[in-house]
Amino acid sequence: MSNERLTALLAEYAELEARLADPAIHADQAEARRVGRRFAELTPIHKTAAELESARADLEAARELAAIDPDFATEAVSLEQRLPDLEEKLAELLAPRDPNDAKDVILEIKSGEGGEESALFAGDLLRMYLRYAERRGWLTEVLDSQESDLGGVKDVSVAIKTRGLPDGGNGVWSRLKWEGGVHRVQRVPATESQGRIHTSAAGVLVMPEAEETEIDIDTNDLRIDVYRSQGAGGQSVNTTDSAVRITHIPTGTVVTCQNERSQLQNKDKAMRMLRAKLAQLAEEQALAAAADARKAQIRTVDRSERIRTYNYPQNRLTDHRIGYTAYNLDLAIAGDMDGVLEALTTADRAARLAGETELSRS
Repeated sequence: MSNERLTALLAEYAELEARLADPAIHADQAEARRVGRRFAELTPIHKTAAELESARADLEAARELAAIDPDFATEAVSLEQRLPDLEEKLAELLAPRDPNDAKDVILEIKSGEGGEESALFAGDLLRMYLRYAERRGWLTEVLDSQESDLGGVKDVSVAIKTRGLPDGGNGVWSRLKWEGGVHRVQRVPATESQGRIHTSAAGVLVMPEAEETEIDIDTNDLRIDVYRSQGAGGQSVNTTDSAVRITHIPTGTVVTCQNERSQLQNKDKAMRMLRAKLAQLAEEQALAAAADARKAQIRTVDRSERIRTYNYPQNRLTDHRIGYTAYNLDLAIAGDMDGVLEALTTADRAARLAGETELSRS
């Protein structure tokens, strides 16, 4: 445990506490959110460090008093047993953590190989994440979606947010960051007349949502096109050119939004998606430049790499990265995802405590 690191973090906590007590900070809501999230992230460290300091002081006093009153000897033994747990907890809190853990996310789901069955599976994944968000008390907002002819999803983008400050600095990203990759399904499709099991896949991309102040976008670098919104099967659902497509020319990044009837609303949502994509791209480039050897840890969706299989005939969910298997697929699809997500979090915690900075999501 680094005493210097702990001292620095406790000093930062005190500084943030003073800033939040100053009414002036709330004039800038983006800055207030940033400071509030960091304060929430440091609160468990401050609390645990205070508990540990108090326990050590109590132990010293109990040992001194044990010579006078034997009852204090029992208390000293109890305190001695408690110290290792507090020290371990503090060491875990001080281990390197993902700086984006407190952030909200933008989650994208795209149907892949498998035609209409893939789109239906993408729709199932969307409902799974929406139900999980509801269980966690998170807010969800569909930014853009394109449905298939049979009610599936070709492409959908959803913003998922915590209500207020994330507890302990553990926001939506801290739970859903593992979801990026290819999700494979094995089942008898609704379109299959012979009862044969088919395999198809959908891709999921998860990005921390970036604040406007975090990413600088030059409007001269943008090409903005407007067009008429389209529904499933190409059916027009709007009589005005309200859909928006934004291309970031330097990177070739393209985002679209057509859900709202207002062109301005679609543009605002598209810019949110663009900021998240550009922020993620910048982070990936920084990681690659810092160490090519850590390529496997860069946060990106490798569409050729499956991360999880959903086997309906066996009611089985398997996460291939950590060898996790559970026979409760029906519950997971209904939004009870804590089993697999907690297993991924535990694997990451073990890696961090062993000196790694992040679970490799390859």
